[in-house]
Amino acid sequence: MTSPLDPAPGHAAADTSPADAPAPRRLAAIDLGSNSFHLLVANYQENRLQVVARQGEKVQLAAGLDEDGVLEEATMARALACLERFAPYLSDIAPGHLRVVGTNALRDAANSQALIDRAEALLGCRIEIIAGREEARLIYLGAAHALAEDGRRLIVDIGGGSTEFIIGERFEPLALESLRMGCVTFTGRFFPEGEISEKRFRRAELAALSELANIRRQYRELGWEDPVGSSGTIKAAAAVIHAAGGAPEGVITREGLAALRERLIKCKRLDRVALEGLKPDRARVFPAGIAVLCAVFEAFELERMRYADGALREGVLYDMVGRNSPEDSRLKSVESLERCYGVDGRQAANVAETAIALFEQVREAWRLDDDQARFLAWGARLHEIGLAISHSQFHRHGAYLLEHSDLAGFSRPEQRLLAFLVRAHRRKFPLKEWQALPDSEQDSHARLARLLRLAVLLNHTRPEQPLAPPRLEARGETLRLRLEPGDEATLLVTDLEQEVAYQKAAGLPLELVSD
Repeated sequence: MTSPLDPAPGHAAADTSPADAPAPRRLAAIDLGSNSFHLLVANYQENRLQVVARQGEKVQLAAGLDEDGVLEEATMARALACLERFAPYLSDIAPGHLRVVGTNALRDAANSQALIDRAEALLGCRIEIIAGREEARLIYLGAAHALAEDGRRLIVDIGGGSTEFIIGERFEPLALESLRMGCVTFTGRFFPEGEISEKRFRRAELAALSELANIRRQYRELGWEDPVGSSGTIKAAAAVIHAAGGAPEGVITREGLAALRERLIKCKRLDRVALEGLKPDRARVFPAGIAVLCAVFEAFELERMRYADGALREGVLYDMVGRNSPEDSRLKSVESLERCYGVDGRQAANVAETAIALFEQVREAWRLDDDQARFLAWGARLHEIGLAISHSQFHRHGAYLLEHSDLAGFSRPEQRLLAFLVRAHRRKFPLKEWQALPDSEQDSHARLARLLRLAVLLNHTRPEQPLAPPRLEARGETLRLRLEPGDEATLLVTDLEQEVAYQKAAGLPLELVSD
């Protein structure tokens, strides 16, 4: 088995001396999982990751959700204490080289933003909640680099609150799914008093089989040559089965899994689960994880599965390497949306070019960065996708599509930004949606939306080429747009005067100045 530290397939190491080799990029990823938090720090050089530090702690966010889906204060305190212990490992990580991603428990928690705000203040960086299929894509990316082999494979990753299933070849996923079943949530649901019995175990398996019924046929029709598991539950299962002599190291067999199931039922209680190869801090949630794994073997008629030492956090690092390049998965998603919804490419390009020209004029005054420029351009390219549904209220339709689609590469906050830009690009400024944004996002999102609104108006006649934008100045939140002589009676000025009224109603000053 190839290590995830080896070069990616198809990328030979550079034929240079150590003195000529570029300095490594120090990267870090934190995975805020439903069961555990994990930190991975690595150097990226010559198409490979060299691990510098790994840390992991059982935080069990999913177990800290009350009946109303609210994270309890004690759970949030436990999470923040863990991140405090991670923080010293991040001292030499450059801005833009750290990504922190949250998964199922933070997707579900009604008050997740309260934890996110405190964690962002502690770490000094943004935290991204990723959708289930995006989590699956990143898991596949990490596992595929770990395996570094040809052939079609099935990847299964049993987490605390969800289980991801991916079929792919090399680095391209063919099917992605995230199902709502995990070792922490199933522990609370099927073993709430700590009792383990055949009846309870089978109920957990049947619940998992019910979830799997939604993807079973599609996945079996696609097929695979190699079933692979990743992350804690499957790693622990392989270790326990190997320690009992039931399979080679790193392999789970159907017979070994059945024997493990019987051993767990004989324990009778969660607090009595103690098996060679199993870490004590995983023991309480282990039976529920094995119930999910048994259902996977049953639904897909597996005879064996091997463990791969690469998953979400490795995938996050490899994805980070490809960002802001032609291989950026987000760029590919934008291009796919343009094709899917028949976007007028010329108009989208004109609006994007004008928006960036306006952006550059106020970049320094508003302290805007390249990442914001990128999202403004993407918002411009996608601002008309709602026309595929209806011309009436198309900005609302476009925003809905962007917020609720599964977009590879984008986190939920990033999709929220794109959706807001499209929602806000015309007519009245959407005060309700704006004020519903987290406080930390409101100012920056409004600034980008105002630039997009002006770019759309300046290209209202859908010209062959983008018009040269007028001069734009920013003083605080006041924008001052300078008009060319002779423009006073044009249709453009009429549109701009209406725009002044729209922005004024939102408390956003826009001034038109004639030279």
